[in-house]
Amino acid sequence: MDLATFERLLSPAGQSLLTEIASRAGIESDLAPGTRLRKGYDIEFVAAAVTQNHLRGKARSKFGDGAARMYFTPEALEQSTRAAVSEHRAARLSSSGASAVVDLGCGIGGDLIAFARLGMRVRGVELDPVRAAIARANLTALGFSGTVSCEDATTVAIASDEATFVDPARRDGKGRIFDPTNCVPSWDFVTSLLGGRGVSKTMPGIDHRLIPAGVEAEWISVDGNLVEACLWGVAFASVRRRATMLPSGATLTSDDDECSLVEAPGAYLYEPDDAAIRAGLVTAVAAKVDGWLIDPKIAWVSSAAHVPTPFARAFRVIDELPFREKPLKAALVAHDIGTLTIKKRGVDVIPEVLIKKLKLKGTVTATVVMTRVQDEGRAYLVNPL
Repeated sequence: MDLATFERLLSPAGQSLLTEIASRAGIESDLAPGTRLRKGYDIEFVAAAVTQNHLRGKARSKFGDGAARMYFTPEALEQSTRAAVSEHRAARLSSSGASAVVDLGCGIGGDLIAFARLGMRVRGVELDPVRAAIARANLTALGFSGTVSCEDATTVAIASDEATFVDPARRDGKGRIFDPTNCVPSWDFVTSLLGGRGVSKTMPGIDHRLIPAGVEAEWISVDGNLVEACLWGVAFASVRRRATMLPSGATLTSDDDECSLVEAPGAYLYEPDDAAIRAGLVTAVAAKVDGWLIDPKIAWVSSAAHVPTPFARAFRVIDELPFREKPLKAALVAHDIGTLTIKKRGVDVIPEVLIKKLKLKGTVTATVVMTRVQDEGRAYLVNPL
């Protein structure tokens, strides 16, 4: 979508068209409006409105009910931060005393909206003119004030009372970028902001060695799925590493007690949340459940008694099974297992391939953990709690 088309969508005619298409959603297919409405509008305009209506529907999972009034492009929606994470970050920044934020590379304004919702003064900077216009429109659509300028974020002057937020682009013409030092804006620019009142979103797989001294790295999961890492500049950092689980808001940090005990599995196994794993806080999870590690290099925790925790999923150990394929199949057949889920970590097993080879025909649904204990492959029949 080009800027002229987007501006047409903001016009009274465009708003009328969007309203009509939304009112017919679920009644007719996306193709039907193109046939019916092109008598009054050119086909490119109708297509843009139909696409916008479709994107608003997809955006509900990230932005909630407000998505019905917002504007998107397919790429910008895919790259935008889900509202739960933006709101968590905004709440933390607000609680730190920040009252003004400049979002350097604001995209379509998802984070700007979260900051504004908490009463902060917001300013967005975006190089792409279409995304800048969309961000401006999204603030207005949701009733928030703020400014968005179309310029190079690396050349913008920062006021003394402004915190900065930057979400470097992690895609180029060749696809996804996995090394933050290759993102745009440059890693040097990002780290210069982190030396003060800067906050940066980054990929969850960031190498810990890249995190500057004095900066806090926070890994965030939503409903058990790791979604991002956030770097908190020296003005906001309180610990070296943190794992936060949303929507509960439970948090685990490098200041929490850790357990260095390594023993064979007990009555319960725990699969730590991916945010805790990426933050290097598996030993802290073990301490939270009065447990231990089953192997010094494997992210499984065990305990003698079940201790509910937001930081890991718990399993009751039913039986230890043979690890090798043929005796494993015999044991599973003896348990009358037909539908099997395999959770593997630290072993050379492809669950889908192994399940196909086992050809189980029983009536019981079961879960098997296949992992390494003291450098040996082990298998455990478990019951998820």
